[in-house]
Amino acid sequence: MKSLVSRMGLIVLGLAVLLAAGASARGDDRAQTLITRGLDYLKGQQKEDGSWQNPPEPPGISALVIRVFLNDSNHNAQEPFLHKAIEKLLSYQGPDGRISNQMLDNYNTAIAISALAAAKGDPYRAQIDKAVGFLKSIQWTDQIEGLEKQNRKVDPSDPAYGGWGYGRHGRPDSSNLQITIEALHDAGLKPEDPAYQAALKFITRSQNHSETNDQPWAGDDGGFVYTPAGGKPGAPGESPAGEYTSPDGRRMLRSYGSMTYAGLKSMIYAGLKHDDPRVKAAWDWIGRNWTLDENPGMRLGDPDNAQNGLYYYYMTLARSLHAYGQPIITDPQGKTHDWRVELIAKLAELQNPDGSWAGDKRWMENNPTLVTAYALIALENAQRDLHDHPAD
Repeated sequence: MKSLVSRMGLIVLGLAVLLAAGASARGDDRAQTLITRGLDYLKGQQKEDGSWQNPPEPPGISALVIRVFLNDSNHNAQEPFLHKAIEKLLSYQGPDGRISNQMLDNYNTAIAISALAAAKGDPYRAQIDKAVGFLKSIQWTDQIEGLEKQNRKVDPSDPAYGGWGYGRHGRPDSSNLQITIEALHDAGLKPEDPAYQAALKFITRSQNHSETNDQPWAGDDGGFVYTPAGGKPGAPGESPAGEYTSPDGRRMLRSYGSMTYAGLKSMIYAGLKHDDPRVKAAWDWIGRNWTLDENPGMRLGDPDNAQNGLYYYYMTLARSLHAYGQPIITDPQGKTHDWRVELIAKLAELQNPDGSWAGDKRWMENNPTLVTAYALIALENAQRDLHDHPAD
């Protein structure tokens, strides 16, 4: 009898593995269909000069598009249309390493690094290293010389410490930080690098986790806000999800989805493990707030804001969850969600007949080139995760 039960158990287990593998294969095929259609749309939008942006739009838009092509196994940097695009992107690189059109220097340079790093064989190592040097030179720390930002170094007690803004002048925020940390990761920097270690201070101060965050507004839900720096006099920190007053009279900042996933990914790239209390708190927030219907948390500040930054949310979610390495999320009702399968289905539902995606006007999400790149990066990360965990 025991032998029969054992055999039955093995059969059931084997069927479960086969079903999971089959689901992964179907998800992979569906993702690739969506990706191919999206890439066909983007290829048709390329400008004569090789770029994908309309002046004065920043070159980061082109860099995002280049990256989605290079992340697809059917394309490579030697193809004439991509080679032309990369040459145009590199034409923006200045003597100090920045890759921008004199606006949003940090944002554009970081996105460009990730695009160049996606080229097989590392043919752009010299340009990447130069750009990485620029990013490290504008991080808000006490070790940087010659900064134009308020003409001073930043003490470790300052909530701006360890962060990055849009350039030398802008106050730092979690969006710039997560894109910069991703660029450093893609460029091959190890978590022991001082830039990551300084960034961890900013990351920690962006989280609603009073156990580790020394900021006066820090709560305990584990989610992330936009920035602990800046804000109004006497009211540090900002969150587009809004703020509220706690029962004990404190001013609190609301957490929201895109920055919580940004924070989780940044912590993973900076070397924190799943058992770190900050990582655990962020993961718990994700389980309690799982949704693909809106950017969670934004509705609490204003119901009209629920769709704001939706595609940026999808892109950041997929990058973060792939980095975290756990494909199954459990919601408060105990229901499990395979984020890869659900995200692919959601983006299939939202794709336009011409292969593009587009969203609301805020944060340029009505730009189909930009948003299609966001959606494709999300799909490519979901597809890659299906390959890494085919039977989970």
